[in-house]
Parts: sequence; structure tokens; C-alpha cells
Amino acid sequence: MNDKYKTIDAQATGIYREKGSKFLSFACPVYSENEIKLIIAQIKKEYFDARHHCYAYRLGIGDETFRANDDGEPSGTAGRPIYGQILSFDLTNILIVVVRYFGGTKLGTSGLINAYKTAAADALKNSTIIEQAEQQIISFSFFYNAMNCIMKLVKDEKIEIVEQITELNCYMKVKIDKSKIALILEKLSKIESVTIKNL
Repeated sequence: MNDKYKTIDAQATGIYREKGSKFLSFACPVYSENEIKLIIAQIKKEYFDARHHCYAYRLGIGDETFRANDDGEPSGTAGRPIYGQILSFDLTNILIVVVRYFGGTKLGTSGLINAYKTAAADALKNSTIIEQAEQQIISFSFFYNAMNCIMKLVKDEKIEIVEQITELNCYMKVKIDKSKIALILEKLSKIESVTIKNL
């Protein structure tokens, strides 16, 4: 099973100009639809005077979630060309927003498709594409006296802690490469007082 995927390491921007219209593009690594909503809202707030804020995103590997939005442009002329670039670069866990400032001259269907496609491609050309291992979040509880064993496992296996509560009864949420899940669960089961909450 291939549990690797390609995404970008940080937000990148691009630009395309055509007949007075300006297309600003933003490519962002994302991991949830909630995060996507927040980024789109932020861009709309920052570029409130633009006529269109079109976007496309793709989340997950295998069973992907994706969406393309034309935001008032003729159907299929903005979101789909942006999404086409995500597919063309074979990326996931990514959002691309293209903001259009209208220059007074209509570009026509083919002109719009080319403009949104080129703007999206420019942001991706300015990105650093990285390969990531697909990860899964698991949470578990344990008694405080098991903390040293837990922290040794976290350090040895380079596990990323997402959330941690340290009391008499401790709680930890961690992110683990999918390929390592079985191994980590086996090691956790050998530590006294550990209860897996969710997988």
C-alpha cells in the first residue's frame, strides 16, 4: 500500500495579468475543510475589493474530498481549471484560491480558463513540493507513572504530539505515519495503564 502523497510545504503565491485583469493566486497546504473555510474567509477579507475569489481544493489520499468553486465566473471557467492544476501536479491536502481584479475587458470562456489555469500554475511553480507519509491521529490515556515509558516511545519513534494533558490520569493525542500504526499500538499495549481512546 502506498501511504505517501505529494503536497506543498508552505503557502506560495503567483500572479497572471491579461487585458487589464489581474489574477492573484494563493496555494496553501491544508488538512481539513474547516481550515479551508478559514483561509478562504481570510483571503476574502484581505482582498474584499476583488470581483471574484475562485478556488479548488483536494484533501486526503485514496478516498479524496475535492471541490471547485467559480464564485460568479461562468460555470467551469475558474474552479475546474484551478483543480486541473492540482491534478496535473498530482497534489493533495492543498487549497488554491485565485482572486480576480477585473480590468474592464471581458476575456471570454477560453481566456478565463487560461487565466485561472496559468495563475494557479504560477503559485504551484513558486511552491516547494514535498512528499509526506499519510498519517493517522490516535488518542490514549494512561496513569502519570507511565509517563517516562510513553515519552521514550514518542522520542524513539519520532511521534508528533498534537495534544497533551498531564495530570494524575494523563491524556495524549498523537499523529503517526499509517505504516507504523500496528507497531506503535503493539508497543503502547505493553505499557501498563494505557487505554486507547480512538483510532
